[in-house]
Amino acid sequence: MKKGLKRREFLHLAAASGALCLCGPSLWPLGPKAQGSGGVNPGPRRTPVKVARIYMGTTDGLWPKPDLDFEKEIAFYEAEFAKWKDDLNDIEFPVDVLVTSAEQVRDFREKLTTVDGILAIHLNMGIVPILEELLKVGQPTVVFARPYSGHEWTHFGELQELPLGAKLECVLSSDTGQLAVAIRPFRAIHYFREAKILDLTTSDISEFAAAAKDKFGTEVKPVSLERMVSVYESINDSAAAAEADRWMKEAAGVVEPSKQDIFKSAKLALAFEKLLLQEDATVMTVDCYGTMWDKTIKLPAYPCLGFARLNNLGFGGICESDLRCAMIHILFQGLAGRPGFISDPTIDESKGSIILAHCLGTPKMDGPAKPAAPYKIRTVMERREGVVPQVEMRVGEKVTQAILADINCIRYFTGEIIEAPVGLEADRGCRTKIDVRVDGEITALWKNWTAGLHRQTCYGDISKELASFCRFKGLKLVNEAAA
Repeated sequence: MKKGLKRREFLHLAAASGALCLCGPSLWPLGPKAQGSGGVNPGPRRTPVKVARIYMGTTDGLWPKPDLDFEKEIAFYEAEFAKWKDDLNDIEFPVDVLVTSAEQVRDFREKLTTVDGILAIHLNMGIVPILEELLKVGQPTVVFARPYSGHEWTHFGELQELPLGAKLECVLSSDTGQLAVAIRPFRAIHYFREAKILDLTTSDISEFAAAAKDKFGTEVKPVSLERMVSVYESINDSAAAAEADRWMKEAAGVVEPSKQDIFKSAKLALAFEKLLLQEDATVMTVDCYGTMWDKTIKLPAYPCLGFARLNNLGFGGICESDLRCAMIHILFQGLAGRPGFISDPTIDESKGSIILAHCLGTPKMDGPAKPAAPYKIRTVMERREGVVPQVEMRVGEKVTQAILADINCIRYFTGEIIEAPVGLEADRGCRTKIDVRVDGEITALWKNWTAGLHRQTCYGDISKELASFCRFKGLKLVNEAAA
């Protein structure tokens, strides 16, 4: 089929050909996830991420060649998308079209307003009017242009500086794997809108909840201690005992906690999941060092094991009612398909590194569908009580750390894990810890540090995806390790 010949109907329903295969293993499954340590439910059920896939070509474009076959070009891309079906199995393409003029965009403009983002694939020269018409919709838009697509790349930077291009990102690459990367910020935007955070606290969180809802569409709801205790008491003891047994059986060792303490923590872990399912929520956080320790009624166990279990399952378990870290956790799930590790950091300038330490570790830092890391069952270090997984995280792994400094700013840095001390010989500064050599200047990092102590860290350098997300959502992005 030569240029100018219609490739397909302009509007394809996902049921016909716009949705990728919804089966097989994935970092972002729509349905059941791999189980955590004996979990009975597969994590949050998320609706498909809706992406408009637009092939941009012109009938009179002479470059890269005057007889460019649009059908073959699109078939090439469809084959490339098929290679990444596992990473994209939660993506639906309700708009999946070849566009050869700006006027054609107006025919389906209304449908573009309902998608999470637009992926515009550059085929040949002369597509700027088409792209400008797409940008007028106001949705997050990524242009993917392989070498020899056309000369329009010379205008993309200028276009990004204009109000019209405020939500435009561009990927100029022969690496078609970047198609999957380009879509990840759309997924994060979608996850935020679907997320619901439960905060077990007596503090007033209404101001943050209103800001999160307004900026990201995320619901944040307080939960009473009385309700949490009631849900805990509703959990069957035999189910809690089986959950506790699984944690102990899969551990490399049980060091300090008693079987009774592990049982209570496992029972609370099941209660967390039950509460999330009751509320159709995705993330649980607890004011574990604050208002949960009233003399008359208190949390029946430390929440750490429950948090780790939720993270293993693809939900979110967040320490200390840290709502900013809860938001970053959701962001990491969207951008990387992996949970975050909250930490209390300490600096080592002699190594150019920052040590990230917290008692709570998550075994499935690679994501819910991947194998768990080795762990021991320990007490909370500073209290010498409770139950936490001390996780042996992976040396040599690139990581990204970030915090929602305020509702309009994310601060971050990247680095590489150079050491992950574990065991009794490393009993200083929390149970799970990693020493991260910082990409950038370690002195600049501590001098630039602000917005509190806690940060979230996930496996992988996702700085590119993070930058795209911040551009789409109008957030300031600050590299804390930049000199």
